Amino acid sequence: MSQPRPQASSILKPDVSQKKRILVVDDEIDITTVFKLGLEKADLVVDAYTDPVLALSEYKPDIYDLLLFDIKMPKMDGFELYEKIKDIEVEKKKDRNKKTAICFITAHEDYRSQFKNSFQTLEEEDCFLKKPILLPDLVKSVKTRLGL
Repeated sequence: MSQPRPQASSILKPDVSQKKRILVVDDEIDITTVFKLGLEKADLVVDAYTDPVLALSEYKPDIYDLLLFDIKMPKMDGFELYEKIKDIEVEKKKDRNKKTAICFITAHEDYRSQFKNSFQTLEEEDCFLKKPILLPDLVKSVKTRLGL
């Protein structure tokens, strides 16, 4: 008796649970859309928000491998959002060994010194990205940060 053949749908669809997951927050919908599409094309799972307050309210620890936050946003900047998410992770995180990576992205060079002062343990080259950024460069930076 022969073994059953795998169904075509299981062959064509990769297991999403094995893919790296990214949270993108940028107040410009065009940017979140392009980043989401480009990163998904690079075989990553992406959730994108244009409202940092909404992203924070819906954030759950132990889901994301990388956070990609614009710095200058209304209501809450990316630095504040990251600090609040770190607080949530400390309070509710189940997997204490899993660290969520962070990348900040901005068109404003004047945030570089604030980044250096606030996040001294983060590598500037990997964690501080300048807009405009070409999609292949974004994908490369994200994959490097994820160790891929």
